Amino acid sequence: MTQTDMIQQGKTCLGIEFGSTRIKAVLVDDSCVPLAAGSYDWENRYENGYWTYSLEDIHTGLQSCYASLAADVKARYGVTLTTVGAIGISAMMHGYLAFDAQDRLLVPFRTWRNTTTERAAAELSELLHFNIPQRWSIAHLYQAILNKEEHVPQIASVNTLAGYIHYRLTGRREVGVGEASGIFPVEGNGYHPEYLRRAEEACRRHGFTQSLSEVLPKVLLAGAKGAVLTEEGAAFLDPTGSLRAGVPLCPPEGDAGTGMVATNSVLPRTGNVSAGTSIFAMLVLEHALSGVYPEIDVVTTPDGAPVAMVHCNNCCSELDAWVKLFGEFAQLSGRPMDKSALYETLYRNALRGDADCGGVVAFNYLSGEPVTGLESGKPMYFRRAEGRFDLANFFRAELYSAMATLKLGMDILFEKERVAADKFTGHGGLFKIEGVAQQFLADGLETPVAVMKTAGEGGAWGMAVLAAYMLWGGEASLPDYLENEVFVSMESRTLAPDEAGSRGFAAFMENYRAGLPAEKLLAD
Repeated sequence: MTQTDMIQQGKTCLGIEFGSTRIKAVLVDDSCVPLAAGSYDWENRYENGYWTYSLEDIHTGLQSCYASLAADVKARYGVTLTTVGAIGISAMMHGYLAFDAQDRLLVPFRTWRNTTTERAAAELSELLHFNIPQRWSIAHLYQAILNKEEHVPQIASVNTLAGYIHYRLTGRREVGVGEASGIFPVEGNGYHPEYLRRAEEACRRHGFTQSLSEVLPKVLLAGAKGAVLTEEGAAFLDPTGSLRAGVPLCPPEGDAGTGMVATNSVLPRTGNVSAGTSIFAMLVLEHALSGVYPEIDVVTTPDGAPVAMVHCNNCCSELDAWVKLFGEFAQLSGRPMDKSALYETLYRNALRGDADCGGVVAFNYLSGEPVTGLESGKPMYFRRAEGRFDLANFFRAELYSAMATLKLGMDILFEKERVAADKFTGHGGLFKIEGVAQQFLADGLETPVAVMKTAGEGGAWGMAVLAAYMLWGGEASLPDYLENEVFVSMESRTLAPDEAGSRGFAAFMENYRAGLPAEKLLAD
């Protein structure tokens, strides 16, 4: 069967993921090989004290991304996209979308990037004896209750971005267990019942009488069936009317879950690092953690296995700003360079820098960073007077900075909990230049790091794979399906930590820790 036949007969799966700066769609065949892609660039806004995207942004972004995919299908294969075998929706995890009984949005979307729920997160963490990060949906809801915000009595449902889009397409309020584990703690295939009871009692004490189990979306395991694209959903996704209703949708997942799937990191002792606007590491646990740490989230794989997650709000944005600055210089010099060449040049040159960055230290904080206790952030750099300041060391420090806060969180797992990791797999924009950020991360974590050929595809491809698992996985477990059907011949490259590089990264981290008080003072 040709690829054109597959597309026309719907033997394909579509994954759509809402990232922080780009919405991406990937269409795959029945072997999960990408056939076509589409994208739409967007940016969050800081309005009235919150990082947000408007509903118009969300709707326009979804439709434009799908239109871009459909145009790619038309250009490559000469056919109009009218159906697919299955669809999966993913997005940035956490955040807060609150609706009334008529499905009207009560306040603008509050994204994961906000650090405005410190009191709620602290109170819930103490109440449940379980770390509730500021990003989590329950923290946003509880903070709104504590603040006695006007919209609270009208709340009928609370959702994440992925859950909201899934609802618009299917009419069903449900999310995958991995996504749910960033809304409220889960146990098995549902929200933790004892924690739910305690949280509901706390909410009632502050005047919120709605049942959390009714307000929050239903929880599903990977592979669960039942949701289908409605007529309204098809028209919403594709206003041209070409896309037909009736397509099955798999449970929506967050970017953490799609990252684990996209890197085949769903078995114990395997982990992945997703690096874009934010950076986070996921490590599938062999046993429960003995302690509760504000720097460590406990979430799940899409099939419900426990995962330790270190999530950092800041990663590539400051790095990208410096690349843009050097691009402006190249333009002024009369020798302009395209973006890809700029990244390649600056990344490769960073390999020539000293392992400790020559005493140069950078902080990439454009927003708050809970791992280091910052409610807001300001980019900062400093250098030791006796160090070696050149472009290689400066840009190497910027790359280290993108991983430094993650390193602080992972050290808790390695040193306090004695958690073991056989390998991490990196994906996302930071790893597109082969062998640079990958080597630095291996040195920093002192663990081998692999990057697969699909590293640039990221979560949209992982979401398409989850849709394929629902459609074609049969009785296989998710780990078996990934190992035996998806990644059996996947190209990848693994780099081991370099001893000198690890010593240099450790020296950089000493300087980094020493500079944190100054960063906190500047941010405040």
